Amino acid sequence: MSQRIIAIDQSTSSTKALLFDEKCKIVARTNVDHKQYYPQTGWVEHDAEEIYQNMIEAIRLLIEKSGEKMEASNYSLCITNQRETAVVWNSATGKPISHAVVWQDTRGAELCRDLRERGFAKMVFDKSGLLIDPNFSASGIKWLLDHVEGARQQAERGELLMGTIETWLIWKLTGGKVFATDYTNASRTMLFNIHTMDWDDDLLELFNIPRTMMAEVRSCDANYGETTCEGVFSAPITIAGVLGDSHGALVGQMCFTPGSGKVTYGTGSSVMVNIGEKPLSAPQGLVTSVGFSAFGKTYFGFEGNIYSTGATLKWIADQLQLVGHPAEMEALATSVNDNGGVYIVPAFSGLGAPWWQSNVKGAVLGLTFATTKAHFLRAALESIAYQIKDLVDVMARATGGHLSEICADGGPTKNKFLMQFQADMLETPVVCTEVDDASALGAVIMNGFARGLWKSFEEVTPFRKVTQIYHPSDMPQRNTLYLGWRNAVNQLIK
Repeated sequence: MSQRIIAIDQSTSSTKALLFDEKCKIVARTNVDHKQYYPQTGWVEHDAEEIYQNMIEAIRLLIEKSGEKMEASNYSLCITNQRETAVVWNSATGKPISHAVVWQDTRGAELCRDLRERGFAKMVFDKSGLLIDPNFSASGIKWLLDHVEGARQQAERGELLMGTIETWLIWKLTGGKVFATDYTNASRTMLFNIHTMDWDDDLLELFNIPRTMMAEVRSCDANYGETTCEGVFSAPITIAGVLGDSHGALVGQMCFTPGSGKVTYGTGSSVMVNIGEKPLSAPQGLVTSVGFSAFGKTYFGFEGNIYSTGATLKWIADQLQLVGHPAEMEALATSVNDNGGVYIVPAFSGLGAPWWQSNVKGAVLGLTFATTKAHFLRAALESIAYQIKDLVDVMARATGGHLSEICADGGPTKNKFLMQFQADMLETPVVCTEVDDASALGAVIMNGFARGLWKSFEEVTPFRKVTQIYHPSDMPQRNTLYLGWRNAVNQLIK
């Protein structure tokens, strides 16, 4: 009997629902945007209840769009999600105490700076694999407990729960019966010990977060309960397969062997390389996270995160209104031969890896009277490739030299200029696959592992279909262009 897997890809800007068949082909998809809240400079928030309702609506629309009338027993659900974004809610009422603190939010910067100055950086890095930075969940959770009226007292009484987005969605989907997260999302909170594979008492104490708030941690290929999706299905369906979006892309790109890596182009971008079953200490500027866990084993990864890549293009379209849609940028960007000396450093939420400068603000450098809109748009696209190169160069050195290829996924991979420029900057082939939604595919694969649909990595590897490979071209100005980028960044960092 035909099986259908609903993949929820809950991202920073929207909630996608994708319907896959048992051969990992997409049958239908829907997308529902959610609102972004910017109450103060540096603050970024989401309404967790809106995200949950949007997910239910996306599932309802998905089933309607597919036109299929199958029994509930033929469906299952998996989740991949924006990471680090954290929700705190009351376990009795089921209501969040405030908006969710998004991974781009920098309100925890002062706390993080204080902890670094007090000498806690090594302890946090040794235990969690992470750098002390507001990008990770812990500082935002502590801020909520310290600043939302009555929150600290409720937490001490054991009345509050916290979780990244997938934990909140699972809790809601199961009517509060399942309070769980997976190893990948847990490893991005700055509260999880990647050596003991459990919440760490020293880290919880450092951020003054009660252990009673923390969810059970499960493997990516585990069962996470059952749900009717608020009555969309007449009988409960299984929730199985959960992992953070960047980790989902690592799996979706079939990076199952040490040394294989990928770039996810989304709101921000993640560069991740599989380093095997030992949580090695990351080189300067990178972090170590759980890559994924399956078949009773855990695979770790070196990772670097860039805060603003696709977000830069969205800002240009939505805020500056220089184009109606980011897809229009390629034609204008290629109408000029170069960037005209313009460099955009998109530090809207500070600079992520390998710089980790949360207080840096975005800047545009090199403007002259000769600068046109086309130069500006080209500089914006180029800024994505430069930031990826910053990370890949560090990773290549850490893993013993030049990477043979980089697997790429995400919406911006449709931009042929960007992909070619990326290959030219890296001097490495960039491999794009037919599945734009590699994160969702990774969750589907974990769902299949959990339910015994597939029993090995080798069995799913053929599901990855390469659509285009961008080979680096002869580019004499490569080093000059990149030097211009590094000079622009160096003018902003301390």
